[in-house]
Amino acid sequence: MCVDEFGPLSIQPFSGCGWYPKSRPDRLPATYRGTHGVRHLFAALDLKADKLYGHVSSSKKHQDILRFLKVLRRRYHRSERLYVVLDNFSPHKHRTVTEWAAENNVELVFTPTQASWLNRIKSHFAPLRSFVLRGSNYPNHEALATAIRSYLRWRNKHSRHARLLREQKKIKVV
Repeated sequence: MCVDEFGPLSIQPFSGCGWYPKSRPDRLPATYRGTHGVRHLFAALDLKADKLYGHVSSSKKHQDILRFLKVLRRRYHRSERLYVVLDNFSPHKHRTVTEWAAENNVELVFTPTQASWLNRIKSHFAPLRSFVLRGSNYPNHEALATAIRSYLRWRNKHSRHARLLREQKKIKVV
């Protein structure tokens, strides 16, 4: 499993393109007020099944990461060792996370420092950005989370779609 966070996700208009009636384009507001706070997407890529899993959270503390890892652990038989590839974000290395992993047959594998791009899930964030965020203006975080969940379901059914594969090549190294 490859695990990483995507975000922060804020409620703001994102520019993009779309199909609109001639001379009636969809207009995005020029300004927005950031009163909604931000959310973070915890995402996991199952390399064996080529499936994406995700959970939207209001924070990205070690408790949130641990909660997400527990959900992933429940997807697999207890006797099956789970290898989780992570970057060196400090909450990933928190004592409670590492102790839980040792007790639950989960091995945390960390990418080298300054090389988080080696985590294969990074290539799946460009399509997410393209399909969910580009050209959007969500009214609230629930609508954004619903769109993300809808994309993840679509992606798991169409993992070899040509446009999806093109977008995966657009890795943004931060």
